[in-house]
Amino acid sequence: MFKEFRAFVLRGSVVDLAVGVVIGAAFGTIVTAIVNGLINPIVSFVGTGDLAKKQFCIGSCTAKHPHVFVYGGVISAIITFVIVAAVVFFFVVKPVNHLTEMFKSDAPAAEPTRECPECLSSIPLGAKRCAFCTAEVPVAG
Repeated sequence: MFKEFRAFVLRGSVVDLAVGVVIGAAFGTIVTAIVNGLINPIVSFVGTGDLAKKQFCIGSCTAKHPHVFVYGGVISAIITFVIVAAVVFFFVVKPVNHLTEMFKSDAPAAEPTRECPECLSSIPLGAKRCAFCTAEVPVAG
């Protein structure tokens, strides 16, 4: 059981996924800091106050019954998501797709075939003997 678990954990895709999650979390933290430290103040400069603290109330906004909707935090999270998605798309997905296209091998052209009269398997047109049943076959033509 331990050998199976070790084989699963050490499989390349699992390790790659783990590294991707860790790097993604670290990158998300950096982008969040940039959005909160640079972009929010710039966006707030156009309006008034801190973007993350922008809110509106429905009904009475008292300490007992607060019906406060903090929309600034949502806008900040959307900006963070868009930045992360754009970076992942332009710096990971596009280059990988380009490399995949560059190294993609074209499938070789299929050689014309015919059926072996003995075993009905598919053999090349110029074959004199069937590779499957070794029967001699007349050359097509």
